[in-house]
Order: sequence, then structure tokens, then C-alpha cells
Amino acid sequence: MTHLTIEPSILYVGTPVELISTANGDGTVNLAPMSSAWALGDVVVLGIGTDGQTAHNLLERPEMVINFPSPELWTAVESIAGMTGRYPVPEEKRDRFRYEPAKFEAAGLTPVPSELVGPPRVAECPLQFEAVADDIRLDASGNFFIVEARVVRVHADPRIVVPGTSYVDPRRWSPLIYNFRHYFGLGEQLGESFRTETPTAATCNSVSGVG
Repeated sequence: MTHLTIEPSILYVGTPVELISTANGDGTVNLAPMSSAWALGDVVVLGIGTDGQTAHNLLERPEMVINFPSPELWTAVESIAGMTGRYPVPEEKRDRFRYEPAKFEAAGLTPVPSELVGPPRVAECPLQFEAVADDIRLDASGNFFIVEARVVRVHADPRIVVPGTSYVDPRRWSPLIYNFRHYFGLGEQLGESFRTETPTAATCNSVSGVG
């Protein structure tokens, strides 16, 4: 079977969705959905458009929260996808975006205080990373910012954590996936990497003296 040579307009092959909360200059909060991020160690690298309020905020105030919604929150994410906290709306966005300063309310989401950074967390998101942008620079083509965000605190819903540990249980946690501009959740587990350190249910039972 041969492959087709194609020229897709976007390359979102299936990446987790994030809701980035940042502080506006007037003390209010901006909340923005995105799906261009990857993590290594305690650093999350974000790809952020240059004309949005998130980029504007991070250049002035580098603190943020990277909130990870679960699949059932996709409608909340999509409800603010066409909104911008930037006023006036940048010319290149005016045909598809509208100004909305109160995105938490617009999405029906709840802000809760962070512990080490100023912007609030999204209460409904099961996984939340408080972070600080250590470096912000333009990509090679000058079309977007590459942000290196150092995670300073992680919050997780107890239901997705292996009891008694700091491990997120991948059998309980399912991120919202952005797949060629369509929303998906994860399916059943197929296997695990030889590098995994997450205790299995059998391991946990053995350690606790069960089974």
C-alpha cells in the first residue's frame, strides 16, 4: 500500500488541549484554549500566537496556569475558542473572533486561587500546572512565540492519582485531544512503555497487602 502525498493546512495530528490562564494588566484574568504544547522534565514548551492576549500578558507578566481539561469539557473549550481577550481585536482576527473580557464566565468555568503564581486555576480541569515563562522567543519564521514554561506546582484531582503516590494514573486520566481540529478523548489502554514508573493496580494491591 502506497502513501498519498498531501498538503494539509494544519498539522494537529492529535495533541492535548490546554486552557492557559494569565493575568491582564488591570488585574483581571484571561483564559485561552490552545493545543500546541509538549513537556520534558519540569518544562512545558508552548507555541502561542503573537497577536493574542496570552502572548501580550506573558511578555509583561510571565506567570500562568496550564490547565488540562478532560474530554467532557470540550464544549466549554469550544465556547471560548472564537473569543479573544485582546482589545481592540487584532485586524487579522476580526473576521472570526470577538472580544470577550470574561472568559471564565463565558465558558461556565470556575477560577480558584493558585498557590505560587498569580493567575487562577480552572477548578473543573483535573490536571493543573502552575508555571512561569523562563524564555519567550519568536520561532524561526516569526509567526508565533515559543514559550518555555517552568512548572512550579502540579495539582491533580484525587480520582486520577495512584493512591499514596504522586503518580497520575493513566487508566483514570484522559486528556481532551485536538485531532485535526476535532475533539476526541482517549480509548482503552493498549500497553505501556518500558520506561513507565506508574504502579499498576496489581503492584498497589501487593504493596498494601491486598491479594
